[in-house]
Amino acid sequence: MSISDPIADFITIVRNGVRSQKTHVESGFSKLKADICRVLAEEGFIEGWEVIEVTNQKGTKFKRLKMTLRYADDLNRISPLNQLERISKPGRRVYIGRRELPKVRGGFGISILSTSRGVLSDREARKRNVGGELLVKVW
Repeated sequence: MSISDPIADFITIVRNGVRSQKTHVESGFSKLKADICRVLAEEGFIEGWEVIEVTNQKGTKFKRLKMTLRYADDLNRISPLNQLERISKPGRRVYIGRRELPKVRGGFGISILSTSRGVLSDREARKRNVGGELLVKVW
C-alpha cells in the first residue's frame, strides 16, 4: 500500500485516537510531523510527544512518533482537539500571504503553516509577519 499523503494519514491517526479516547497514539516519523506535534504541544492541544526508536523482527531500527493526547478530566475524557482538518493537499496546494492569515473559530482554534521560518501556528506567523502553505486547521 502506497501512501500519497502522509500528513493526512498522520492527522487521521490523531483524530481516531481522540475519538476512541486513547492516551497515546503512534505514527511514522518525519520532520514535518514532528514539527506539527511541536506546534500542537505549544498551543496546548496535546500533552506532549517524543521520538522513539523501534526494532522490528529483522533487527532493523526505525523512528516512530509517540504523542500523549490531552483530556480535560479522566472521567469524561473531553479533548481540546475537536476537529483536525487537512487544508493543503498534494493535488491542491493552498498558500496564503501574511495579510490573509485566517482566524479559526474566532481565535479558539489554530492554523498550522509551513513557512520560510519553519512550521508555525497562525499566531506565531502573525508575530513574525510571514505567510506560507496552510497545512492544517485545528479546533
